[in-house]
Amino acid sequence: MHFGHLITTGNIMSADTKIAELLTELHQLIKQTQEERSRSEHNLLNIQKTHERMQTENKTSPYYRTKLRGLYTTARADAEAECSILRHALDKIAEIKSLLEERRIAAKMAGVNSDNDPPRKTMRRGVLMTLLQQSAMTLPLWIGKPGDSPPPLCGAMPANSDYVAKQGDKVAARVKAVDGDEQWILAEVVSYSHSTNKYEVDDIDEEGKERHTLSRRRIIPLPQWKANPETDPEALFSKDQLVLALYPQTTCFYRALIHTHPHRPQDDYSVLFEDTSYADGYSPPLNVAQRYVVACKENKKK
Repeated sequence: MHFGHLITTGNIMSADTKIAELLTELHQLIKQTQEERSRSEHNLLNIQKTHERMQTENKTSPYYRTKLRGLYTTARADAEAECSILRHALDKIAEIKSLLEERRIAAKMAGVNSDNDPPRKTMRRGVLMTLLQQSAMTLPLWIGKPGDSPPPLCGAMPANSDYVAKQGDKVAARVKAVDGDEQWILAEVVSYSHSTNKYEVDDIDEEGKERHTLSRRRIIPLPQWKANPETDPEALFSKDQLVLALYPQTTCFYRALIHTHPHRPQDDYSVLFEDTSYADGYSPPLNVAQRYVVACKENKKK
């Protein structure tokens, strides 16, 4: 076994230990959240009862005003405390997901570097589609503090001009197909060279088993957070905006128009794919998750 393989295996075991610790911490935070919520319920009930008494007596006395002011101040403090615990829990979840991704990459590299292991089997298409769907569902929702603006790569927000996708990130990559035509595919970043300003990416569809070396202009990073339509509508693509969207049950991106944008955090976009087989040049509306909708670099319709 290669020395590099031994190091990678050690990294995987270290990640497992850290994940176990984080899960224990997350469990404690969830318990604290419930305790905080139970404690605040008593105060919320007092607010409700005070309002009911005021309605019964049909008056707002200085006593009630003072009492409500104190109750609402406490309620706000309770809500902020619960919010703080929840944000801490979300940070733990993000850390766990990051370690799981590092472990996956390490296991992948161990398989590549080992001469003794049998060749890796191609993932079944149905399994791949399920994994892509799960990746879209578990994309974290951006939850900013009051006054915060959505960050780059939240929904439709573009990456910064100097942004470099890291190893393991999923991207839309423009590659040459077997027939010579160019197409946008779902790919995974293997590496980036600052000297050549080029990426190495793997086609996510293992049936292709292809590695591509591409310039930055041929790479579009995928969103790292879902945008909340209720709080950050500016981070969503607008109706009739031209985008690249992953066609359902495939690993290729095609040009499409936004038909409707999500109305709730868990909703998908509804898009109209360019399709010359239809009289108006567009497909019927199809749902595509926020994870797989990116800005189209080509603004003019072909």
